[in-house]
Amino acid sequence: MSDSLWPEPAKGPWGEFLCGLKVLDLSRHLPGPLSSLLLVDLGASVLKIEPPSGDEMRIIGPMGKRGKSIYFEAVNAGKVSLKLDLRAETDKARFLELVDEADILLESFRPGTLDRLGLGHETLIERNPRLIYCGLSGFGATGPRRGQAGHDNNYLSLNGALAGTGMADLPVFFDPPVADVTGSMMATIAMLGAVNKRARDGKGCFLDLALADSVMPLISFPLAGLDAGRGAPVREGELLNGGAARYRVYRCADGRFVTLGAIEPKFWAAFCNAAGYPEWIARGDAPLPQTDLIAEITQFFAGLTQDQAVAQLEPADCCLAPVLGLDEAVETEQIKARGLVRRGSDGHWQALFPGRIDGQAPSVRPPWREIGD
Repeated sequence: MSDSLWPEPAKGPWGEFLCGLKVLDLSRHLPGPLSSLLLVDLGASVLKIEPPSGDEMRIIGPMGKRGKSIYFEAVNAGKVSLKLDLRAETDKARFLELVDEADILLESFRPGTLDRLGLGHETLIERNPRLIYCGLSGFGATGPRRGQAGHDNNYLSLNGALAGTGMADLPVFFDPPVADVTGSMMATIAMLGAVNKRARDGKGCFLDLALADSVMPLISFPLAGLDAGRGAPVREGELLNGGAARYRVYRCADGRFVTLGAIEPKFWAAFCNAAGYPEWIARGDAPLPQTDLIAEITQFFAGLTQDQAVAQLEPADCCLAPVLGLDEAVETEQIKARGLVRRGSDGHWQALFPGRIDGQAPSVRPPWREIGD
């Protein structure tokens, strides 16, 4: 199989991290493609395998200039797509040749899907003992929910994360989808760990990751609370979910919002003094929920526009920030200075790997392309 199928690695120092690593990406939608997108930024060559009809994400969401969904192109930039029918013997043989060359295979089907095609992890790792096979599914390859359908809000609700989030009378899930995005990152971390292991022993492995499981490390504090006998978090009753006056979202006079995150005593004191209410300082550690204090601070912010609140309080360095729309956020001096959210050659925004090496940000990704275009 010619190396010409595999895309060129990313340029610059970030591209040197995984230069030469070949990834077959059979995943769809958001979690898997986002995971392999991070590998693209680190220099891996990602070949996306799609069915003859194409990944259904091509037609989900607003269409871009090339007739594909802008969401599809966003999470597949820097990759090359090859359409194969894995039920057809000719295409299966071609796929197996690619497996022989690959370092990593990433897929997001329900467990057992590729096994039924004769392409399960045991078969492929026996064929290529250095292959790292990563299965990223909703509930994982074991357990009673193994083959069950699910989405982000289902994972959050089943794993105890949703019950403590939102308003007092209503759980509220988050967008971007927490489990999907966290699952992407966990898969990337696991694959990189497996690459490091293989460098020592020369052996591949099967990685079984579940989006539902990925939620659990995020709620380590509430889990610790269970051990301390505190029970499950109560919405708007805990320090970080709205029960504390010093860590909340407040509405301003113009209908816009600010966030106050003055958890530490020095930040809380700085806020109270800058607001002109030093008497609030001693009430910061009152039992939760701090209903009366929250009401007073709500009234304070109701008398200020967002701009006025920022002008008065931000200089106090008290962990106050305006709630910005995404269109505003991408134009802030902070995001521009970091250089990690930039437009690619096609004019579309790209959120690059969020880090810098010796002061240098990752290169923008080339647009996604399909073999045969």
